[in-house]
Amino acid sequence: MFKGSIPALVTPMRDGRIDEEAFRAFVDWQIEEGSHGLVPMGTTGESPTLSHDEHKRVVEICIEVADGRVPVIAGAGSNNTTEAIDLARFAEKAGADGVLIVTPYYNQPNQEGLYQHYKAINDAVGIPIVIYNIPPRSVIDMNVETMARLFELKNIVGVKDATGKIDRVSLQRHAMGPDFIQLSGDDSTALSVMAHGGHGCISVTANVAPKLLSEFQEACLAGNYGDALTYQDRLMPLHSALFIEPNPGGIKYALSVIGKMTDEVRLPLVKVSPPTQEKIRAAMVHAGLIN
Repeated sequence: MFKGSIPALVTPMRDGRIDEEAFRAFVDWQIEEGSHGLVPMGTTGESPTLSHDEHKRVVEICIEVADGRVPVIAGAGSNNTTEAIDLARFAEKAGADGVLIVTPYYNQPNQEGLYQHYKAINDAVGIPIVIYNIPPRSVIDMNVETMARLFELKNIVGVKDATGKIDRVSLQRHAMGPDFIQLSGDDSTALSVMAHGGHGCISVTANVAPKLLSEFQEACLAGNYGDALTYQDRLMPLHSALFIEPNPGGIKYALSVIGKMTDEVRLPLVKVSPPTQEKIRAAMVHAGLIN
């Protein structure tokens, strides 16, 4: 259902507002370059600083432009269960193929709280739900046992795993079987995730290198790990450089270099510094994206 290279889309901005024209062109370019799916309104899309109306508008535009060519998994997470249900229901009504729901941040529910949070969202919608497990941002870590319980529900189909624990992929595969969709949440470890039985990656780097990441994922899915390693060697400096400073400052700068949008971000984030810009440019040259 969801596999391959799935960029966590940035949200273009100009003069403090969403640049809808740039976003429409960007979504179309992503599909033309071979991306296998799209995720609007994840953290990379600056969901924490967009209003609910802006959030919903970005999801609407993405679904409209995609027009069924690739699946759209709309970000709909919140640490407020009622709010997450509202965003998920909106995404379903707008035509999203699924929703990405992050583990509740800051209020730190226990494993039973996590289960009940996702169960409430599951019971409120009729489209697939991908769990987003990212302890570095949300502090909490959904364990394999809780994930296995959730997989028994009708709409829970998989996980975006950003734990950094590569063995977790095999443990989850053992607990839930090969039909449980496992997507890497980290470009730099996506090769390892795929080798352990993963299905794809919700990628930041794919924003600026969609064709390369699509080809990388297709090599992995075909079991051609020698070819995949060639792509990894080419892209690893870029994976690293984009996260020298807080995301999405780095990826927006990279996209500004190739003329896709401005590098504007919303406070409390700021544009990346000149030394980081130099490192990102060097990594883009190494990847063959610019001269």
